[in-house]
Amino acid sequence: MEVSTETLVDMLREVEADDPIDYADLPVGEQELRRLVMTSLVERHHQVEAGMSVSDIHALYLLSTAKLVLENTVLHARLLLLQGQQIDVQSLLAPFTLKGKP
Repeated sequence: MEVSTETLVDMLREVEADDPIDYADLPVGEQELRRLVMTSLVERHHQVEAGMSVSDIHALYLLSTAKLVLENTVLHARLLLLQGQQIDVQSLLAPFTLKGKP
């Protein structure tokens, strides 16, 4: 991977600006958590890059992303239910779709 982990952390912060994450009162700082997550993902990427074909790597990343989006959607829906609100799945998935695309 050509881009430094620090650059990726900064890019993650920029991406997050469009759909901010509520870190609330976690016992770890936002930037530190971003750095820990990105470092872990970069290390994982280097491990799989050495032993998998490009198509297998793409499938792995697609599946990993799908699991994270599903997990995020379920957690958000559960939070809304606990708050007595209605669930609109399309609204929950909106942050994960390309802008202007159905």
